[in-house]
Amino acid sequence: MSAQRLIAHFDLDAFFVSVECLLDPSLKGIPLAVGGNSDRSVVAACSYEARKFGVHSAMPMRTALRICPQLRIVQGTRGAYTRYSRMVTEMIAAAAPVFEKASIDEFYLDISGMDRFFNPLEWTVALREKIISQTGLPISFGMGSNKMIAKIATDAAKPNGFLFIEPGKEGSFLDPMPVSKIPGVGDQTYRDLLQLGIETISELRQANPDLLTRQLGKSGTDLWKKAHGIHIGAVSPYQETKSVSTEITFDKDVSDTDFLLAELVRMTEKVAFELRQDNKLAGCISVKIRYPDFETTSRQTSIPYTFYDDELLPQAKLLFHQLYRKGKSVRLIGVRLSELTDGARQTNLFQDVNRKSDLYKAIDEVKNKFGKGALNKAGGMKK
Repeated sequence: MSAQRLIAHFDLDAFFVSVECLLDPSLKGIPLAVGGNSDRSVVAACSYEARKFGVHSAMPMRTALRICPQLRIVQGTRGAYTRYSRMVTEMIAAAAPVFEKASIDEFYLDISGMDRFFNPLEWTVALREKIISQTGLPISFGMGSNKMIAKIATDAAKPNGFLFIEPGKEGSFLDPMPVSKIPGVGDQTYRDLLQLGIETISELRQANPDLLTRQLGKSGTDLWKKAHGIHIGAVSPYQETKSVSTEITFDKDVSDTDFLLAELVRMTEKVAFELRQDNKLAGCISVKIRYPDFETTSRQTSIPYTFYDDELLPQAKLLFHQLYRKGKSVRLIGVRLSELTDGARQTNLFQDVNRKSDLYKAIDEVKNKFGKGALNKAGGMKK
């Protein structure tokens, strides 16, 4: 293989289900779903055995149980998901020159130029085998000339396999597939394409790009390019240091604990709101306190990935109480969320997902319309 752009896409197969099976081996090989048991619960993740019955993620749990009565439901173990995701992240970070953590269970690796030193496919296979050996997690990967090809190849390689699409052979790989296999083609776009008589990627590739633009707008041009295997998205280097934070320096030093806690609640709500707007999850929270003599202390703790106020606030308050010297005046207080990752759809797997998501959606809509300070928890109101 000559020097060329090469991207690998790693996907931890049925990640949440796989972790549950590692924690309880008796769950292996049975129809399994992760989610809640309430009437409003949905399937957060399911095993391949459950998928054979038509069960899929985001399906109402009642429907899943109706089509698969033997379905076993587990509430989920969020701390374990975070722990295993970090294990894989650390192993990839130690080996890959450039990688992007696209979500809690999905990674892109840019291995371009590595063919000057060794075979990139063999290197990637060896990394996959090392991760499987040390974590017990099944992993599929696809490799190709860009992120889109790599991702589609990964889907084709599942479960627990790998597939390399050599540069120049993208067309023969894509052509037989339905257009729904192209990332970003949702139900509505799929229906629009069917109405145009376009069902396969081959038919999309041969379509008139001007017609697609007239019918679908800019997305029509993008889809035509994707049908030709063209995708220019770069692998964004993953940085543990990226974060969202806020802090306040008081006009007068403050020793009122209730007031300080109210500020802490307000600031935590603020950064959590910013996370949700960016569709990010945080895996670490830290609190900083600065005293009048400019002595500054901070403490942080790892947390299950989240962007919800009610899950961040208890950790923020705990860190504050661990740091604060009771009765001493405070000059500055701050909150920082770090270890950010995409994939907010994967948070809150063990509660009533719809109800909680709907609640925060309503809260954020009010804040977007009337300002961030339009709606706050009682604990964040200053007395």
